[in-house]
Amino acid sequence: MTEVDSIKRRQIAERLKQARKLAGLSQGHVAKILGLHRPSVTEMEAGNRRVSADELARLAEIYDVSVAFLLGEAPEKLNAQDPRVELAARKLSKLKPDDLERLLKLLAAMRSDPNPSGGDR
Repeated sequence: MTEVDSIKRRQIAERLKQARKLAGLSQGHVAKILGLHRPSVTEMEAGNRRVSADELARLAEIYDVSVAFLLGEAPEKLNAQDPRVELAARKLSKLKPDDLERLLKLLAAMRSDPNPSGGDR
């Protein structure tokens, strides 16, 4: 393996790990979805195991990112903001409209509460 191949493999490994964490998934959960053993996912994220095209496509789908991102061919969008914000946005986008509306009202109430501890005002 050439130095360029080694660098590329490490970059893909890092993107896989970053995308998995942003998706809020454990290595075990990802392994179960893919029908693999957890050490296989660990080895992918360490750059010690090649990732097949099929696995890469499935991982992109699971993590809700593009294959181009995982390959390092798309901008590193995950560093643009706190990853927790993007994770929250993904989770929120999956809520039913009524549930989302209730959550938004709860958040608005939390922001306007001058005494968040719940004590006397």
